[in-house]
Amino acid sequence: MSKKAPIFEQISRRSLLKLGAGAGVVGPVGLAATSAQAVNTNAHIVIVGAGAGGTSMANRFSRALNGARITIIDTRELHHYQPGWTLVASGVWNKTKAMTRTSDWLPSNVNWIKSTVVEYDPDNNRVVMQNGQSLDYDYLIVASGLELRYDLVEGMDVSLIGAGKGVGSVYASIDDAEKTNDEIDRWIASGRGTGLFNLPPTALKCAGAPLKMTFTTLSKLERSGRRDNFNVEFMTPSGRLFGVDYYNDFVKQRFTDQGVTRNDFWTLKSIDPDAKKATYAVRDGEDQTKDYDFIHVVPPMTASEAMINSPLAFTAEESFSGWMNVNRETLQNPHYPNVWGIGDVVGMPINKTAASVKNQARVLEENFLAHLQGRPLTARHNGYTSCPLITGIGKAMLVEFGWDGVFLPSFSFIDPTKESWTVWVMKERMLRPAYYAMLEGKI
Repeated sequence: MSKKAPIFEQISRRSLLKLGAGAGVVGPVGLAATSAQAVNTNAHIVIVGAGAGGTSMANRFSRALNGARITIIDTRELHHYQPGWTLVASGVWNKTKAMTRTSDWLPSNVNWIKSTVVEYDPDNNRVVMQNGQSLDYDYLIVASGLELRYDLVEGMDVSLIGAGKGVGSVYASIDDAEKTNDEIDRWIASGRGTGLFNLPPTALKCAGAPLKMTFTTLSKLERSGRRDNFNVEFMTPSGRLFGVDYYNDFVKQRFTDQGVTRNDFWTLKSIDPDAKKATYAVRDGEDQTKDYDFIHVVPPMTASEAMINSPLAFTAEESFSGWMNVNRETLQNPHYPNVWGIGDVVGMPINKTAASVKNQARVLEENFLAHLQGRPLTARHNGYTSCPLITGIGKAMLVEFGWDGVFLPSFSFIDPTKESWTVWVMKERMLRPAYYAMLEGKI
């Protein structure tokens, strides 16, 4: 396929892909990324979303299928390497390192519609787009990601990030990640004050990111030589910091060691950016209001309204209400066998990371091809997810696990229970080229 060079960097993408394929650090490679022999079909395949999941499937299908018509729907002109946003918000990376064109990654034989899906109509095999037009499909791949619900925090608006009012959020955008770093630096330069860091009461993408922002900020505070002048607090709606017991206990102990006050069962309700006050709902107690000099807001996250209101979502009575309903091992919708899901949109207890997408993509491809040929769906997603958990600037832990928190380490020479500079280098230098190889369906 023909591709243009990324606009934001001088380093060649060919070199990055070679590094990434050699590194193999987006999870175990497992099944072959492409089929030995392409499958003939005249089916129309519609992919909703051109993020990590949608782009990976577009590339895989363009090679694995002969005669298929493939359409992808997304408005984003730029593709962001979102695992790099914490590095931008920590001042380690310039934001241009995490930006390429969406068109750099899409196969030339894929039709790209620059719109948004506002309605799923699986009973009639069609989607309705924002412009009012409908699009029929034979097969639908939903890779639409999730919605950041800043609107559910009263007083919060993304325009506040980096506006000198002490508000930051790594999630809002790549520009806001950069502004978050600026806001943290302004707070530290002031010489004192309180920083509040938060988890939301919902599932969230890259669940380690709020912890990473806390740890990198602590590194900066300690390096300033004035750590004792700063109060750092972390709020947890559920009383947990991480889904896997070992890492949950590790982070709790590390927070204690580094003088972080933890407030369990506190959920951020609202902020007053002018007064620099945050109000929290406290389980079994009255609301509490705290003063802050810096606050890292992590918004509640949901699937899109179109998904929530569709027959494709889990119902209100089910565990993952509002998220896309798929068999967590095969990734096929149980009610509409011609519909599949991948990435952040699916309802699973874990798996909202780029590493999860890598594992899901090869499962989805193999099962989709088997379905086309009338064969059993034998590929199984084991829940693999990975989070290089930054525990300070210059050190990290390689967290890899699957269903029920079972460790799934990829490298015998890396102890998943220990911090190391090696894992930091992997996060800072090696994961990005591996991610780009994943986008092209090569690992």
